[in-house]
Amino acid sequence: MIAYDEALRHLLDAAVPLPPERVPLERAEGRVLASDVLSAQSLPPFDNSAMDGFALHAGGTPLAAGTEFSVQGWQAAGDPGSAAARDAGGAWEIMTGARMPVGLDSVVPVEQVTLLDSHDGRPTRIALGAQVRPGQHVRLRGEDVAEGERVLCAGQRLDLNACTLLHAIGVGELAVAARPQAAVIATGKELVTDAAQALDSGQIRDSNRPYLVGRLRAAGAQVAWQGTVGDDVAAFDAVLDQALAAGARVLVSTGAVSQGRYDFIPDALRARGARIVFHKVAIRPGKPLLFAVLADGALYFGLPGNPVSAAVGQRFFVEPVLRRMLGMAAEPALYLPLLADARKPPGLRFHARARVEVDERGQLGVRLLAGQESFRLMSMLHANAWAVLEGDAGLAAAGTHVRVQGPGHHDPVQLMGGVPS
Repeated sequence: MIAYDEALRHLLDAAVPLPPERVPLERAEGRVLASDVLSAQSLPPFDNSAMDGFALHAGGTPLAAGTEFSVQGWQAAGDPGSAAARDAGGAWEIMTGARMPVGLDSVVPVEQVTLLDSHDGRPTRIALGAQVRPGQHVRLRGEDVAEGERVLCAGQRLDLNACTLLHAIGVGELAVAARPQAAVIATGKELVTDAAQALDSGQIRDSNRPYLVGRLRAAGAQVAWQGTVGDDVAAFDAVLDQALAAGARVLVSTGAVSQGRYDFIPDALRARGARIVFHKVAIRPGKPLLFAVLADGALYFGLPGNPVSAAVGQRFFVEPVLRRMLGMAAEPALYLPLLADARKPPGLRFHARARVEVDERGQLGVRLLAGQESFRLMSMLHANAWAVLEGDAGLAAAGTHVRVQGPGHHDPVQLMGGVPS
């Protein structure tokens, strides 16, 4: 049995960053950037009005309320720039988002002018109803993004906001890390795949498989194969061959890794020429976890069969490897005070389902949920974070700062207010 930190070093040493591939922007959300993005244009691309109103030339001097102007022209959003507007003098009627006429530098909102004259429904002379400050209500070229500015860095995951910005600066295609190809194998003759199927005596539904498939996809992997297999070495070898043939390079199984009569996976892997890197880690839940490198270099994670043990294996072992393969930096973590005393297994790193809460003063803290046994799924539903308790002691006192991480390595901790009922 090895410590978690040592196990993590072995995992990251075995993980190789994947090569980039180019994808169109419309298919880039959720992908991880393979290289920095520099803007090829300014945003806004031209000086434009932030208001419906009238464009004026103020220079460096405020324009006094009551000043009168003749209206020399009109500028709507989408109209090309109007040349020599300043030379013509006067004001230009302008709409929000319209390009500023050349030489004009300030906008007075339509609500702050008095219409003195008009022709065919268009204003021809106005008076200012308030002082106009030089440059007011004008959005300058490059004020948001400058041409050549680095807007995104390699290793960043592209969310909707990032994709929106990329669209705005004219990026139609970009380089992203290739998706790790994964497989999920649920072992056990007791498993029933169909959620609607009635259970016979001794049967359970294979809830681990859909959970792991969902978490792998959320973490940036593509699930190339998934399925179940009974407690039979020949059948296991067959499905493992199918998963590898489908292209899987990260294989995740549940069950059959402890020390029972039917825990056959360690020996089955050795018989295939796999190198067992470690088997058993000083954690709870999930201590029997196995990691191996197959003969062809594929990475194999043998997770215990209890659902929370499998979830811990995915979250704290598989997902750091996926981050490395995707070229992402190490995951950041919060350190928050415990809101109540918490017991932990002495000498083991404890991964607890928890809730991050904010009190009436706006202070954050973390509370471990009741029912930490590894078979309990309801606590997974109620948790909004993982709390990691380390050290040899069997008790962590209230106020102790502990590591807090989101449900998945892409997921932020979601705050909950008040004390849980």
